[in-house]
Amino acid sequence: MTGPIRKVSAASARAHTRKKTHADSFFLPRGMIKKLSVVLFIGLVAWSYQAIQPTPPKICGSPDGPPVTSSRIKLKDGRHLAYTETGVPKEKAKYKIVFIHGFNCCKFDVIPISPALLDELGIYLLSFDRAGYGESDPHPKMTEKSTALDIEELADKLELGSKFYIIGFSMGGEIGWTCLKFIPHRLAGAAIVAPVANYWWRGFPSNLSKEAYNQQFLQDKWAVGIAHYAPWLTYWWNTQKLFPGSSVISQRVDGFSAEDLKLFPNFAARGYQAQIRQQGEFESIHRDMMVNFGHWDFSPLELDNPFPNNEGSVHLWHGAEDLIVPVILSRYISQKLPWVHYHELPDAGHLFPLADGMSDAIVKALLLRDH
Repeated sequence: MTGPIRKVSAASARAHTRKKTHADSFFLPRGMIKKLSVVLFIGLVAWSYQAIQPTPPKICGSPDGPPVTSSRIKLKDGRHLAYTETGVPKEKAKYKIVFIHGFNCCKFDVIPISPALLDELGIYLLSFDRAGYGESDPHPKMTEKSTALDIEELADKLELGSKFYIIGFSMGGEIGWTCLKFIPHRLAGAAIVAPVANYWWRGFPSNLSKEAYNQQFLQDKWAVGIAHYAPWLTYWWNTQKLFPGSSVISQRVDGFSAEDLKLFPNFAARGYQAQIRQQGEFESIHRDMMVNFGHWDFSPLELDNPFPNNEGSVHLWHGAEDLIVPVILSRYISQKLPWVHYHELPDAGHLFPLADGMSDAIVKALLLRDH
């Protein structure tokens, strides 16, 4: 027995068919969803990996690299170091000084000692491109010890003799501590000027290093923290566009003190700026950050006096108004190392060696023991 026949309109039939078709197209088979998820995950990983990889360096003298225009020596590991010489000829020099340049700089950013003082005291001044900067080859295995050993080998290649002086500025000042650690037997004296400090060095009280760390811009806290804790992300962090990277790389103007701003035009108008990172940003500024804010095997706070018989001296200079490198860490180092001659300049910022007469004062304090 059949029931009543229900009439279904054509419109209702079409609507029912459309809903079924829509539902069928929206829901994918579970196996296919898993496969798509795996593909998307692999794609994301591949994209992320590609994003954090630095571009290959363009080595000076290579077919696609910048030309070699400077004097260079070849190190025993095959790398080249580029250098420049000023002052009196080394054969006639009474004093021989090796200058260590700072972050995002090169051999031409040498401390501006007056020609008159160079001649008067008989000073030979050697400045070089640190690894990856200018025309010096990158050093893929660079550590906190590397530059000190490069300096020693450079001095030997150029026949500077058994002992020489060093002057390091900013990040070059930080490297000055490594010279006192690894090649103290080669030093006649050292001037460490406005040195960068690694906030994670052993011996700093945690509250002090935290206070210094917090004096930075937020963007620099991130940039420095990544260089220390996740160095493999350093290149990506400082080249991505979502968040600001290091303010020092971008030369954020409000990161300089009032005194620095008076000197800044001389620093910013360097005609050779394009040469500084010409082999690649990763092998120059980013690797510099990774090493100098990385995990060190020693701390400057643990150093012994390299001149126990007063045959040389170490001078630490810092401006009290330095907004780039907090002065409080240099103060603490000078208190823990009583053999360091500490000079704090009350109104000076980070660029004070560029002020008239300041570089001459630094050199006289280093070379003239009774000055």
